[in-house]
Amino acid sequence: MSTAIESPSELRIGILLSSWIVAVFLTMSPQARAQVPRSEPTVAGAMVLRVATFNAAMNRKSAGELTEGLQKGDPQAAKIAEILRAVSPDVFLLNEIDYDERSAEVFLNRYLASQERQDSQEPTEQPPWKYFFAGPVNTGVDSGLDLDGNGKLHEPNDAWGFGTYPGQYGMAVFSRHEIQKEAIRTFQNFRWSRMPGALRPMRSNPGSTELESYYPDAVWDQLRLSSKSHWDVPILIGGKTLHLIASHPTPPVFDGPEDRNGCRNHDEIRLLMDYVAGDSSGAYVVDDNGRTGPLATDASFVIAGDLNSDPIDGDGRAEAIRKLLEHPRLAKSPAPKSLGGVEASENSKGANLKHQADPATDTGDFNDRNPGNLRIDFVLPSANVKVLASGVYWPSKSQSAEANALVSASDHRLVWVDLQWEQLQK
Repeated sequence: MSTAIESPSELRIGILLSSWIVAVFLTMSPQARAQVPRSEPTVAGAMVLRVATFNAAMNRKSAGELTEGLQKGDPQAAKIAEILRAVSPDVFLLNEIDYDERSAEVFLNRYLASQERQDSQEPTEQPPWKYFFAGPVNTGVDSGLDLDGNGKLHEPNDAWGFGTYPGQYGMAVFSRHEIQKEAIRTFQNFRWSRMPGALRPMRSNPGSTELESYYPDAVWDQLRLSSKSHWDVPILIGGKTLHLIASHPTPPVFDGPEDRNGCRNHDEIRLLMDYVAGDSSGAYVVDDNGRTGPLATDASFVIAGDLNSDPIDGDGRAEAIRKLLEHPRLAKSPAPKSLGGVEASENSKGANLKHQADPATDTGDFNDRNPGNLRIDFVLPSANVKVLASGVYWPSKSQSAEANALVSASDHRLVWVDLQWEQLQK
């Protein structure tokens, strides 16, 4: 749900312990936290709107484990919150925060609520992000079907999205500005087969030169496209609406020669492109409430999330992410960069030596042998919004050794973009 937070009494239980953990990181100097200064608008009366995405890797092995850990005090969550305070986005998407109807609220109240006042340097109880939206996802939701064809049911690979329990690898949106919860569109149940020209996975047919569908028709007709979900979250900012288009497509690996995850990742990204395209290509889209059609052509939006596809390196079907990045509906601006990404690539070597992309644009610090560091996390504004600046929160050791160590809380790095948001005149 989306709501304004008022520090409910039941969330005060255990607050002292989690506040102490957060306070450890608040003792760092601003230089240690490598805070990111804001841009200045170029138009009088405009505001700078900072939007970010962050795969926080706060997934756990069992249902409810994350919320229980957050209530007791979680050092990883404290580090994630410290990174968010250092960047201080107005709106951000968190990927991989397990969904159980409580985790996002507990994280907000107990970890993000320790924002420092500039005047007194004392923590406040009210979080700067008053609003959030967290909803169900497909990961861990049993399909009742044998999706991996191994003759067994009710396994993690048989969930609509891979997971050992419902809500694993979930996501949540946080905002300083009001989320228009009545207008949110979700696409958790959208069927893959409804996409025109979908990349239906194929496999070899023994005894024949022709390929056959990996998924039988009875399965294909039911299979959901989103491995987690796709969301359109409208946020009212200065009298105008920004649509945060959030998702977390499946990694394009962990499959076989049929490339079922590669095909799915491609089409999950294509759904984003068709939804914002502003033409008839998104006419097929239908949300979970039965409303059809894409985003309005005059809407301002930001696509955000861990899209699990590097446009140059890695194992995915990169044509989808490249087409999205080149789409005329998106702002044309340089890719966000960091010095830490360059340093990490030089130190890790391994697969990074074969990569062709600029390591400054990397957003993930992955296995050095394969796939190496990649750019897979994106914040992509619409063309009708001016981009002022962008970056990846990945300080080098020379910038801040402590902040460089802080980012190890996740194997992904936070990506942010500053937008010039021209408010409606009152």
